[in-house]
Amino acid sequence: MVEVQLAGRGIRDRHVLEAMRSVPREAFLEGGMREFAYEDSPLPIGSGQTISQPYIVALMIEAAGIAPGDRVLEVGAGSGYAAAVMGRIAGRVHTIERHAALADQARDRFKRLGYDNIELRVGDGSLGWPDAAPFDAILVAAAAPEAPQALREQLAIGGRLVVPVGDDEHGQRLRRITRTAEDRYEQDDLGGVRFVPLVGRQGWLEDGRQSASNHVPARSRSVPELVADAAEPLPDVDDPGFASAFDRFGDFRVVLLGEASHGTSEFYRARAAITRRLVERHGFTIIAVEADWPDAAAINRYVRHLPRRADARPVFQRFPTWMWRNVEVAELAVWLRRHNEGLGGARQAGFYGLDMYSLGSSIAAVLEYLDRVDPEAAAVARERYGCLTPWQKDPATYGRAVLSRGYGKCERDVVRQLHDLLASELEYAAGDGAEFLDAAQNARLVASAERYYRTMYYGGSQSWNLRDTHMFETLGNLLEAHGPDAKAVVWAHNSHIGDARHTEMGWSRGELNIGQLCRERFGGQAVLVGFGTHTGTVAAATDWDGEMEIKKVRPSRRDSVERLCHDSGVARFLLDLREGRREALRKRLMEPRLERFIGVIYRPETELQSHYAEVVLPEQFDAWTWFDETTAVSPLTPERHGSGMPETWPFGL
Repeated sequence: MVEVQLAGRGIRDRHVLEAMRSVPREAFLEGGMREFAYEDSPLPIGSGQTISQPYIVALMIEAAGIAPGDRVLEVGAGSGYAAAVMGRIAGRVHTIERHAALADQARDRFKRLGYDNIELRVGDGSLGWPDAAPFDAILVAAAAPEAPQALREQLAIGGRLVVPVGDDEHGQRLRRITRTAEDRYEQDDLGGVRFVPLVGRQGWLEDGRQSASNHVPARSRSVPELVADAAEPLPDVDDPGFASAFDRFGDFRVVLLGEASHGTSEFYRARAAITRRLVERHGFTIIAVEADWPDAAAINRYVRHLPRRADARPVFQRFPTWMWRNVEVAELAVWLRRHNEGLGGARQAGFYGLDMYSLGSSIAAVLEYLDRVDPEAAAVARERYGCLTPWQKDPATYGRAVLSRGYGKCERDVVRQLHDLLASELEYAAGDGAEFLDAAQNARLVASAERYYRTMYYGGSQSWNLRDTHMFETLGNLLEAHGPDAKAVVWAHNSHIGDARHTEMGWSRGELNIGQLCRERFGGQAVLVGFGTHTGTVAAATDWDGEMEIKKVRPSRRDSVERLCHDSGVARFLLDLREGRREALRKRLMEPRLERFIGVIYRPETELQSHYAEVVLPEQFDAWTWFDETTAVSPLTPERHGSGMPETWPFGL
């Protein structure tokens, strides 16, 4: 936490870093939340309050310039965590909490942990603690309409007040106010933040109205109103005219289409409609998806009227089967097959997998190809891949094995195998270029997957970055193989598509993604389109490798991007977020807000911790597609397959 989330994001005060390292954050949480203690996110503590994310705690303490021996006031004790951290630095900490139950819990924690230089009382924090003033620093853990005058007056000369100012609807800014003389103050803006409201005589009233003693004129228009003005309403996703709004992206080389979950029908159907239009009207020939290369290759053969392999086996058997083995994808594949009929190979649209989980099937694909074109090379490859064989059906165990055994040579062997295969490119390609592309990509996948399963057990961002880099490089190989005029549409989760540099992924965890890499490589020739929803149903599991369930999606949080869209009152829309368009809205959306990410796992009971992360929406995406209410995908079952799917369909049901 200290090295990555704090020092890694620019916290430099050694007193702050040492204090954050010494105070056990889990001790300030209830049992169900302790597993999330060292994630950089706020967590619920009861009474409608939260414990602030570690970075914000550190940022505010550093901004206040707390030094050894200082006298400090904190408004909003909450769990007591921030006071405990400050107590490791300051001489004396006074903290105020308006919720008696939280105050009692915090006192018990201070006593149990031996923090005896902290004094806590229950009261109206907006009025401060006059009897203990003046203070060298005052920190307020709740947002006020403006900095309370009572707190300003309780600063010592040279003292610093750090306080969030504003409201959820119009945005909050973190201010540092320094008292330079008896009646003189200087103010610094430390950036956008999000806090619960400061309730009190110099804050907000209980009903959310502004207290008369601290009046701040409201801005003329709310963010949801600006969203409603900028939103381009879309017809129903099955309407023939749905995708026409996306013609503006037809001249891009790479169009990346996201999704807020892996189990929402509207996202799949919308991407299919957009893809059909890009293929039919704008000459896109590559559909690259967040799926395993060997499985997607079976669909590619189907849609391009290529003969089915003699040893073809059922595809998309690995968890989560519903992610690609669903009616929505099947309908797109049938359309692609019809579209490609009678077209030459260069004009056909292909379906390709970018992902790297299929270690075993990729090894099999490489060996099967070499058996046909070069039996001697196949024998060498079998020997080299032999060290991976025990883990082909459960490759994650390979990561555990390499931590304690001598399997380092596997990396050398799979990379050597890739090198040898590429060295034979001219010879093999003379026979069948498309077949060579498939085998070469499988060899790359084996090399990448070996590194992925090995590094995932070291933790950190390495395994994520390896996976997304592999997917990006696969996309690049496809574009190169299809020629300089090739254009690709990419399907992947929002977490892969939205530029990671403008999300918590990049800020806190040092993660990159396909969207970021495409912007860096293709510049203005790549466009990133995100998707979102407010509520509905989703196909997801509770645990990895668990059974698929149809789950209810909770209504979006009031402090999220999704709630702004819901409050706009527009059921379906496209929001063009590129520079030069709707600048008033872009400016208001530049403050970090929460965004929901549901993958193949959905745990509503811990939704804030498990599925929300901070983003800056106009920098994360170039456009945003909204469906206020959505439904789960329809898994492709034997019954559905039997009702009209052609015999040539590759799923093998």
